[in-house]
Amino acid sequence: MNLLVTGGSGFIGTNFIRYLLLDSDFEGRIINVDLLTYAGNPENLRDIEKDFPGRYAFVQADICDKEKLAEIFAQYDIDTVCHFAAESHVDRSIVAPDAFIQTNIVGTFNLLQIARDRQKQIARFHHISTDEVFGSLRKDGFFTETTPYDPSSPYSASKASSDHLVRAYHRTYGLPVTISNCSNNYGPFQFPEKLIPLMILNAKEGKALPVYGDGKNVRDWLYVEDHCQAIWEIINRGKAGETYNIGGNCEMENITLVQMLCDMVDELAPKKLQHPRRELITFVKDRPGHDRRYAIDATKLKNELGWAPNTDLESGLRKTIAWYMKHTEWVIRVKSREYRRWIETHYK
Repeated sequence: MNLLVTGGSGFIGTNFIRYLLLDSDFEGRIINVDLLTYAGNPENLRDIEKDFPGRYAFVQADICDKEKLAEIFAQYDIDTVCHFAAESHVDRSIVAPDAFIQTNIVGTFNLLQIARDRQKQIARFHHISTDEVFGSLRKDGFFTETTPYDPSSPYSASKASSDHLVRAYHRTYGLPVTISNCSNNYGPFQFPEKLIPLMILNAKEGKALPVYGDGKNVRDWLYVEDHCQAIWEIINRGKAGETYNIGGNCEMENITLVQMLCDMVDELAPKKLQHPRRELITFVKDRPGHDRRYAIDATKLKNELGWAPNTDLESGLRKTIAWYMKHTEWVIRVKSREYRRWIETHYK
């Protein structure tokens, strides 16, 4: 297998590559294509590049550059695609949606077109999506694979569009695609702007913990390694043309999650504060179009492929907190403007 992983230097892509080469039965070659925008970090896979010189290659490229993508497909004889690359932060999409339209829609279109041109060589094109394409749930019920799309933000609308493109290329051209819609991921290597690492790092330093609205928005949390295992199952055994929901069975209000993190950081952080970290919680103005509740029904994935999450929320949060406590230098570097300039200078 010559596996093209787009966005492999980002949060989930990094964990997926590490899982394949370190913890799975994968025996092929991985070609990681990443533009290295603010959330892409080549340091995440530096040990992999060193330890697997014949089985891992990195190419800095933009999936919006169709000519460059075609060169990569030909040079590495790509036969399998796992497409993570996306602009993914809702707040950023509200302020500046342009990049989301280009990367998430046009970039996906480019990959599909090249895969279609090489259709005899392509065994699987797997597209990573999100539960946000379904919009907001009421207090009851769950998202299934047949839930109508109802995106609320430019981010979720761009992902919905890319999902429809992928599905259309299967129905129109017979491209062997699969799609997965996952719930909120958390774990190692996540960029610090996201909720869980932001709360961990702010709590550790005794900084304010901003929570949108009344904090009662509900999310289903999926430990990233469980997600990676599910993706690998779908690539290997999923049925072409099918969509699979991936959830963590860990549904919780944001405020309850933040309170849990506060209590765990109180316990685990080397720096003790004079007051409980729960007192750092600050409610801020809700963001526009903030969906009230997401919850995934992953029954199809369990019944057809035998997958279920292995990590409960408490143990997953403890592992995540421990990772961020241990990797303080990584956090400092990825947040540093100087480090971003270094990447821009050395990776062209």
